[in-house]
Amino acid sequence: MAVHEIRIDPAKTLTDEPGTGHNRWHPGIPPVVRCAPGDEVVMETRDAFDGQIGPSSTAEAVASASLDVVHPLTGPVYVEGAQPGDLLEVEILEIVPDTFGFTVQAPGFGFLRDEFPDPFIVHWDIADGWATSDDLPGVRIPGAPFMGTIGLSPGHDALRRITEREQASLDAGGFVLPPSAAGAVPSDPEIAATALRTVPPREQGGNVDIKQLTAGTRLFLPVDTPGGLFSAGDAHFAQGDSETCGTAIEMRSTLRVRFTVHEGEAREKGITDPRFSRTDYWVAPEFAAPRRFYATTGMSVARDGGGVVAEDLTLAARNALLNMIDHLGERGWSRQQAYALCSVAVDLKISQLVDVPSFLVSAFLPLDIFTD
Repeated sequence: MAVHEIRIDPAKTLTDEPGTGHNRWHPGIPPVVRCAPGDEVVMETRDAFDGQIGPSSTAEAVASASLDVVHPLTGPVYVEGAQPGDLLEVEILEIVPDTFGFTVQAPGFGFLRDEFPDPFIVHWDIADGWATSDDLPGVRIPGAPFMGTIGLSPGHDALRRITEREQASLDAGGFVLPPSAAGAVPSDPEIAATALRTVPPREQGGNVDIKQLTAGTRLFLPVDTPGGLFSAGDAHFAQGDSETCGTAIEMRSTLRVRFTVHEGEAREKGITDPRFSRTDYWVAPEFAAPRRFYATTGMSVARDGGGVVAEDLTLAARNALLNMIDHLGERGWSRQQAYALCSVAVDLKISQLVDVPSFLVSAFLPLDIFTD
């Protein structure tokens, strides 16, 4: 077994060090390293905002941050023998966190972006498995590091198909970031003009934000281009289900992975989306299913009494989350503090998806995060 490394200079942005990674998805991006199945690859990763946010950053810095450079990824890694139709198993061996993290609310971004138009930032100190912050006094968040963005490159046919479907969504009024050469790495015009942005998850993975992808989890990805072209970044120290304000506890990290190629398995089994598994708890059981919690609920009924919106799971989730923000306000938090805390600690669970017309979502707040 060989060990391959991709090291970065944390003082440099991806633009300053383009040989270490990319911030777009495109099958024409050359690999940084090649490895054989069974080899280990160690990858240092930048934070999601590529160094624009630091320990001394203010809310004004959040407002002026460029989304063109989100998310800087380390890679690609070319896995020998991986071919379209195969299933690539990514064994996540270790994720070492940085000592600084941040949670931000960027104007125009996040699940409740209409309710929270102003920038906000929480600075986190990470040590001994916990994150604490003077910006959210009275809580400590247990660590469960994972990669928010992790995946493979789409092939050329998938690149065209995905571009067309996302453009159709944009044309219909959806929230989409279309291909853009601004801030793109690599800057090669033939790639930058057509490469996919990293914001949404897709068939080969990407910005999945699955908090169970901690060390010990095996991620299975359908291969769509020779070598798979694996990349990762956007590390999170901790996150609540659904990362509601658009950021978790963002940080730099060091990722260690190992690959196995399952020949033809994606094609034979019709696997077209990511899957993952593990054989033990992904985090300490008391945090995976908190024994002490407070929960609010939300139905797909307009909060202003305007009536039911049949089978609208989004509305139910918004109501559950807004009710939790109201509850945290009763505890003395500002609305922006409460929204940030929800993003890193609150889990949204579907409680009722059968009865019509109104669905029900519950928001769970673990009480063991409070220090007083």
